[in-house]
Amino acid sequence: MEAPVWKVKAFEELTTTELYQILLLRAEVFVVEQNCPYQDLDNADQKALHLWAEMGGKVVAYCRMFDQGIKYPESSIGRVVTHPEYRSHKLGRPLLNLTLETIKNRYANPDIRISAQNYLLKFYGSLGFEPVGESYLEDNIPHTEMLRKHSL
Repeated sequence: MEAPVWKVKAFEELTTTELYQILLLRAEVFVVEQNCPYQDLDNADQKALHLWAEMGGKVVAYCRMFDQGIKYPESSIGRVVTHPEYRSHKLGRPLLNLTLETIKNRYANPDIRISAQNYLLKFYGSLGFEPVGESYLEDNIPHTEMLRKHSL
């Protein structure tokens, strides 16, 4: 099995091919697979760091991260996604571990808040995130805000 190649870039550093593949993956999963028509392009990508895995020249896992004060008072992670054909490769945990390390190294406030789809609460909990608040619908999908406090 080919090992994934991990990349992290600011928006301005993305090539047009990388950006296209990232947006293609997000649309394939969040809009088509989850049958959720929503405005994915939210003018936040320009403020994010983008982290992804490539295999065979294809973006197969991705997320974006933000410094504090952009989405929440804390740093944040969003648009976490794995390509359906590559889910058996178990890239979610390495993706999040690299994301957590990147936030710790690059941002002043390593506390992290996310809006997690409810079916992933146990997964995020295993990474140190704790639910804060009640479940709510976002784009007709149950979500819960979760917070991960940085331990010194």
